[in-house]
Amino acid sequence: MPKPLVLTSPRFNDGDLIPIAFTGEGEDIAPPLRWENPPAGTKSLALIVEDPDAPDPQRPQRVFCHQVLYNIPPGARELPEGAQLDTMPPGIRVGLNDFGHQAYGGPMPPVGRHRYYFKLYALDLVLPNLGRPTRRDLLKAMEGHILGQAELIGLYEKVHHRAAEAVPGASA
Repeated sequence: MPKPLVLTSPRFNDGDLIPIAFTGEGEDIAPPLRWENPPAGTKSLALIVEDPDAPDPQRPQRVFCHQVLYNIPPGARELPEGAQLDTMPPGIRVGLNDFGHQAYGGPMPPVGRHRYYFKLYALDLVLPNLGRPTRRDLLKAMEGHILGQAELIGLYEKVHHRAAEAVPGASA
């Protein structure tokens, strides 16, 4: 039986807090990601980073997208820390996040602790140039072509929110 597709980061474990460097409060750079075991027949990979807890985890109203990448070469096994298009494996295409940018946009939740899903998809094709696809556009283009999927979940809450929680009687 083949091993499942696995996605990890050397900077945080699944279910852990995302280090501040990878957030809007820090350097706002993409965390390093590594993966293994793409399924047989994988022709490309895609990555979507999303927050299903926007704007408030107690009353989520939408999924907020932080990054859209597609046509990651099937032989690639990582994205480096702070990856920009010029430091990513050749051939990768970048879609539009919900900040309106073609780049990674780090967590900066307005309230509460949010979950950030880094979702990696193994596809049975190389997608055509989709221009500047949104998360929704990419998901539609991938329909019927997903061979496998892996996810890594990171958590983040603004530092001043966490500090206020730690002090009895404090409010943020």
